[in-house]
Amino acid sequence: QVHLVESGGDLVQPGGSLRLSCAASGSFYSINAMGWYRQAPGKERELCAVSSGGGTNYADTVKGRFTISRDTAKNTVNLQMNSLKPEDTAVYYCNVVIRIQYGMGLSIYWGQGTQVTVSS
Repeated sequence: QVHLVESGGDLVQPGGSLRLSCAASGSFYSINAMGWYRQAPGKERELCAVSSGGGTNYADTVKGRFTISRDTAKNTVNLQMNSLKPEDTAVYYCNVVIRIQYGMGLSIYWGQGTQVTVSS
């Protein structure tokens, strides 16, 4: 069983900053990747940023403004969001790719989501 706990969503003014956090706990062999997605009303869920063994990747829409950081020892991932815009308003979801047991395939887990609203 894998459990993801997210925190940090809030209402912020345009140009402001927020920091989202996600912690993974439970019984598993390894974490291959941790990232953040978001879903705005009426839109599909989209990737913001991901951290894996291959490095980090960002969506063009957040590149230069958002920074993902991962602590592999603590199984946590953070998303520092700066210069926030109204179009960043969405529910943000933590995403984790996990190998439950050695030799098994990879499984994807999602957090419950945290609301980020950028408005004056």
